[in-house]
Amino acid sequence: MLLKKNIPIGYIFGKIKYEILFVSIYGFAIEIIYQNFHITNISIPMTVPTVLGTIISLLLAFRSNQAYDRWWEARIIWGAIVNDSRTLARQVISLMDEPFEPDNIEGFKHRMIKRQIAWCYALGQGLRKNDPMPLIGKFVSEEDYEFVKDYDNKHLGLIQLHARDLNNALKQGWVNPYQQVEIDQTLTRLCDSMGRSERIKNTVFPSTYSLYIHLALHFFILLLPFGLVELFGFLMVPVLIVITACFFLIEKMAIHLQDPFENKPTDTPVLSISRNIERDLKQMMSDKQVPLAYTPERFFIL
Repeated sequence: MLLKKNIPIGYIFGKIKYEILFVSIYGFAIEIIYQNFHITNISIPMTVPTVLGTIISLLLAFRSNQAYDRWWEARIIWGAIVNDSRTLARQVISLMDEPFEPDNIEGFKHRMIKRQIAWCYALGQGLRKNDPMPLIGKFVSEEDYEFVKDYDNKHLGLIQLHARDLNNALKQGWVNPYQQVEIDQTLTRLCDSMGRSERIKNTVFPSTYSLYIHLALHFFILLLPFGLVELFGFLMVPVLIVITACFFLIEKMAIHLQDPFENKPTDTPVLSISRNIERDLKQMMSDKQVPLAYTPERFFIL
């Protein structure tokens, strides 16, 4: 996720450097032809690119809005994951009856909470198509690690282990049926968040819609110099660059926002959120090895 401060200009305009280079060369070529060959009929009325530019602006605004909705939905989902992770830890710690076997039930609590931390990291890394197993290994037992290895979606395997241990806790009498239902409802909400995240990841933004806007934008840019050349003369090229840069930046912004789990600076910061969940849950179970809060070293957090 991009931060409010210190976003370098090079990052912003680096996204459209090739497009700007093409526009500059194209604009200079039109200007040279117009000035050296005195072809006065090369210009066209500004009404034509103006109308086309207005239509493209409306289409880009709609696309940007839809892309932001996808990004914001992803952030809402991960906000719910934060809440449900805390709820799960609270339920595991507080809903348990006074144990007859303190060592066993304390081990059960720590195992569930650490596995939930692993689940958050596994889901975030899985959505970004990274291998989550090195992070999972830090929080789960060797037996659980071997169990999860057989799953394509490692986070699904961890949820399955949650359900298995919860069922075992009911059989052992560590929770009563009401408490088991409450904790299971929390696991269900986590499953819902997992599925919603995967839906955003696996649902491609309509490619035909993107293609049509992209082609219309390039057609508009090809026409624009012929409308500006009579009005601005030698200043036509810098005016052309400024106008087209605005359109290209809006298009690029929408492209990046529409996919919030691609390991890019504009992503939903799943790694940072998982670190905060780890800190909260470890403090709830009085673990002394609490990691430091994530401190961004650049203009974005992941």
